[in-house]
Amino acid sequence: MTPTTRSAPSLAARAASRATNTSERGSGSRNGRRRAVGLTASALAAALALAACGGGGGDGDTGGTGGGGEGGGTVTVWHYFSDDNQVRLMDEFAAKFEGEREGVTVENVYVPYDEMNSKVIAAAGSQTGPDVVVFNGAETATLALAGALAPLDDYWADYEDAGQFPDSVIHQVEDQTYAVQGYVNLLGLWYNAEILAEIGVEPPTTIEELEDAMAAATDAGYSGITLCGLPQGQGEWQAYPWLSAEGFTYDAPDAAALEAGLARVRGWVESGWLSQQAVTWDQTVPFQEFAAGGVAFAENGNWQMGTAESDARFEYGVVPLPLGADGQVYLGGEGQGIGAYSQNPDLAWEYLTATYLDAEGQLLPVEIVGSIPSRSDAAQDEMVTGNELLQPFAETIETYGANYPSPAIPPESVGDVQLTVGQAWSAALGGQQSPADAAQNVVGQLERLGG
Repeated sequence: MTPTTRSAPSLAARAASRATNTSERGSGSRNGRRRAVGLTASALAAALALAACGGGGGDGDTGGTGGGGEGGGTVTVWHYFSDDNQVRLMDEFAAKFEGEREGVTVENVYVPYDEMNSKVIAAAGSQTGPDVVVFNGAETATLALAGALAPLDDYWADYEDAGQFPDSVIHQVEDQTYAVQGYVNLLGLWYNAEILAEIGVEPPTTIEELEDAMAAATDAGYSGITLCGLPQGQGEWQAYPWLSAEGFTYDAPDAAALEAGLARVRGWVESGWLSQQAVTWDQTVPFQEFAAGGVAFAENGNWQMGTAESDARFEYGVVPLPLGADGQVYLGGEGQGIGAYSQNPDLAWEYLTATYLDAEGQLLPVEIVGSIPSRSDAAQDEMVTGNELLQPFAETIETYGANYPSPAIPPESVGDVQLTVGQAWSAALGGQQSPADAAQNVVGQLERLGG
């Protein structure tokens, strides 16, 4: 079946539509293409209560251009999104705010993921920078401790809708609030239903079933799985489910467990199920490979729902990652904060409360990207509860959900720990280091970092 590509309707049009109809995503019109169960409001609300602090154009040299006051001003927003649907979400947020504030302009500025922290910190060092920063929520401490984010405590104390947000999406460092998440993101196992039907297997519920399915898919001429193997935070994010499935944790790092996790996925490369090119892929590229067809599985997130709908020309579905009793999946998403040297922090806060933190605004990520709202009222909208592809992610939150970053990692060491594990993951997948050597190196560095 060929998916229908459609643009996002306006907020007003969607509100009117929801008054009379279930949204197209949740109406069941694509039930023949997706194998999933409807998501109830109560299940999602319970899942959100468990969600942890997270985390998933121009060159980022533009400082905030304040000005403003009543009726005008410019809000400069730095982000690292390159996926078409995520970029469109930023454009929709800009249009929403500009439409509600006469004379206001929003400038969205793209900064590569692996340059975001350094550019924001460097800008703060020269007392410049963006008005709003959209960044990996797990790295709040890195930016806050470097003086690159403005505290939000006064704004948050006066925000009348603050009670709609669980504590898990409010990012604090040393008892000060620096960012809030407008949505929750996490990983699942996407599958090509047509390939699975051809090779005669069901979506896997164990790692052994996954490996058997990948072997069968490869024998039939397909690729087994795509995932991110970059030597940085994105790599660590995608590595952790497989490492934790072998018993690795940051509370008590065990080299043998870490070696087992690295060796298992390195084995996927050696078996031809996973391309060694994964070490060069961020989280966007492997899903593009999956959506192009010819790959049985993809370890990727709920935020890829928009790409799946617009790009995939085959039947697909999602199940929780098959991780066993010990496996964990990070509950993350982008944090949104105000730059420490924003020239108009009040206008920046107005932007946040009109977009990421607004009940209606939080439905835009659902519609365009597939992210789960962080507000309890938005999470009960039928656009969410009627969306069958979100159910496996909600199930994952309840079954495998883990704090992101791990509370066992000192805030000042989060960035270094993510880099250390990401580099080991990439080196093991790429064959530059043996899993045993990579694991020993990581545990030694974690001891020095206090993780």
